[in-house]
Amino acid sequence: MRIDILTLFPDMFQGPFSESMLKRARDRGLLDIRLHNIRDHAQNKHLKTDDYPFGGGAGLVMMAQPIFDCIRTVDPGHEALRLLMTPRGPLLTTERAMGFARQERLLLLCGHYEGVDERVMSLLDGEVSIGDFILTGGELPAMVLADCVARFVPGVLGSTESAGEESFSRGLLEYPQYTRPAVYEGMETPEVLLSGHAANIEKWRRRQALEKTRQNRPELLGTYGKYYENKGK
Repeated sequence: MRIDILTLFPDMFQGPFSESMLKRARDRGLLDIRLHNIRDHAQNKHLKTDDYPFGGGAGLVMMAQPIFDCIRTVDPGHEALRLLMTPRGPLLTTERAMGFARQERLLLLCGHYEGVDERVMSLLDGEVSIGDFILTGGELPAMVLADCVARFVPGVLGSTESAGEESFSRGLLEYPQYTRPAVYEGMETPEVLLSGHAANIEKWRRRQALEKTRQNRPELLGTYGKYYENKGK
């Protein structure tokens, strides 16, 4: 999969994309992440990419011209699914991330300041938000989306089951996890996890996932919760 990221601050991405899972995926050719500086496409003396909003108001708005030219240079044939990272977009979910992972190519535009000139939307396919809060720009959300999507690209995770067992993948939060030693500072691993009985382990995990979801995200239960409650009886 190829991911093109359009940003005013490409250096922000060097650390996250050069470590851990994303680095290994890039080294193995499973992910091709390319950074593009929008400022390189500015057509003014001072490489300015923002201006005051029409109608007044606080802050600055990213200008259409540098973004138009950057998009048309990076993706001239509109081969990528083009997305704007913005808090006004639909919320990123596991289901959406899985859909994005089925694309051969993504283009992520990082908004900044008070947003982008609305005319830029004529070149885009959609918008994405990572939550109901405001950040200084779209760079961190783009990192989050890239990491989230990468987990569903075949071969990126060490285990093909890992992504399917994590929080939200089944509509519930993930069950508690334990590893060696079995006892640490007097705290014991639940006996069922040491039993080797696959059916009992699955039932325990399902019950734990339901309880964790009730405690932390009860709004997620709905149909999923009823399904798993019935399945666990």
